[in-house]
Amino acid sequence: MATVSERAPSAPEQPRAAARRRSRRRAARRRQWVALAFMSPWVIGFSAFYVYPMASSLYFSFTRYDILSQPKWVGLSNYQFMFTGDAQFWTAVRNTMWIIVFLVPLQVAFGIGAAMVLTRVKRGLSFYRTVFFLPSMVPLVAAALAFVFLLNPAGPINRILHRLHLPEPLWFYDPNYTKPGLLILGLWMVGQTMILFLAALLDVPTQLYEAAEIEGAGSWQRFRHVTLPMISPVIFFCVVIGVIHGFQYFTEAFVISQSGDQTGLDNPVGYPQDSLRFFTSHLYQQGFEGFHMGYAAALSWVLFLVVMACTLVIIRGSRRWVHYQGGFR
Repeated sequence: MATVSERAPSAPEQPRAAARRRSRRRAARRRQWVALAFMSPWVIGFSAFYVYPMASSLYFSFTRYDILSQPKWVGLSNYQFMFTGDAQFWTAVRNTMWIIVFLVPLQVAFGIGAAMVLTRVKRGLSFYRTVFFLPSMVPLVAAALAFVFLLNPAGPINRILHRLHLPEPLWFYDPNYTKPGLLILGLWMVGQTMILFLAALLDVPTQLYEAAEIEGAGSWQRFRHVTLPMISPVIFFCVVIGVIHGFQYFTEAFVISQSGDQTGLDNPVGYPQDSLRFFTSHLYQQGFEGFHMGYAAALSWVLFLVVMACTLVIIRGSRRWVHYQGGFR
C-alpha cells in the first residue's frame, strides 16, 4: 500500500507545483491574447461591417426612419403594412417567384446540355469553351443594355423575325414579354454554370458508362442512371446558388426598366406596368427613392428570412436525390 508521502507532494514541493500551474495559466493567457491580437483586424471588421449594420437594420425595421430625422419606434407597423397595405409588395413577390421557378431550372438544364455538347467536341474544344464562357464575364449593366438594343422593337432580333414571317414582340416594352426577355438574357449568361457541369461530367468514371452499356442501357438510361446521379452534387449547388440569386435579382431588371426613358417617358421602377418590379427593386425604390428606410429595412429582413428558409428546405430535401461518390450526405 502506498504511503501518504508517495501519494501527495511534500510541503516544500507544494509551492513549486502551484507556481508551475500559475506559470502555465499565464502562458496560456498570453497565447490567447496573442491569438486575439492577430484576429482583431477580422473581428473589428466583421463587427463594424456585418454585426453592427445587421443589428441597426433590425432596429430600423421597427421604426419610421427617413435618414433626415431621428427614427421613431412604430413596432410591427412596417411588417403589417407590408403584408396588408402594400399592393406593389405582392407584385414584386410574384415576379420574383416567376424568375426563380423558370430561370433557375432552365439555367441548370441549359448548362448541362451545353456541357454535354462540349464533352463530345473533338477539335477546337478550347475555342468553344471560351465562346460559351465569355458572356458570363460581361458586366451585368452592359449585358442588359446590349439586350435592350437587341430586343428593341426595331432591333436586329425583330428584323430577323420579320424576314421569317414570325410575330415581332415589343419585348421590354410589352409586360407580356419582359420576363421572357430576361430568360433569354439569363440563358445567354449561363457560362459559369456550364463550366461547373463540364468539370462534373469529365469527373464521371468511364467504367460506369461501360458497365451500363454492357448491361444494355441506352443513351437515355445512361444519362438518367449514371450521369445525373454522379453530377447531382453540382446540380444541388447550382440550384441553391440560383435560388439565392433569384431572390436578389436586381441589376438586369432595374437597368432594363429604366431604359424606357429612351422613349421620352419618366418611368418608375418596374416599367412597364410593374412587370419588372422584383423584390430587390421594390426594396431599392422604398429605401433610396422614397427614403422609407425603416420600411426598406423590414423588407430586407423578410427577404433574409425567406432566403434562409428556402435554402434550408432545399438542403434538407437534397438528402433524397443528391448522391456523393464517397457515400456521404
